[in-house]
Amino acid sequence: MVRRWQQLPLDHALSCAPTVRSLLDDLAAPAGPVPDLGPAVLMDQLTVLVYDACAAGGGASHGLAARLGELRRELA
Repeated sequence: MVRRWQQLPLDHALSCAPTVRSLLDDLAAPAGPVPDLGPAVLMDQLTVLVYDACAAGGGASHGLAARLGELRRELA
């Protein structure tokens, strides 16, 4: 997904950014919203939060694979 994000034209990345941000905020809950640092670092933020969710296990990673799959399809 990171590689695909890097290949997206800027306008397409910007149109997909709200979906990525929504997933970030869901993964970060209840700690609060993830700071918006722009599209260049969205995948870095997603990588960290996915790693944390997987490491925590339990409810944090429930449905994560499906949501990542949906996001990947949207980036196509």
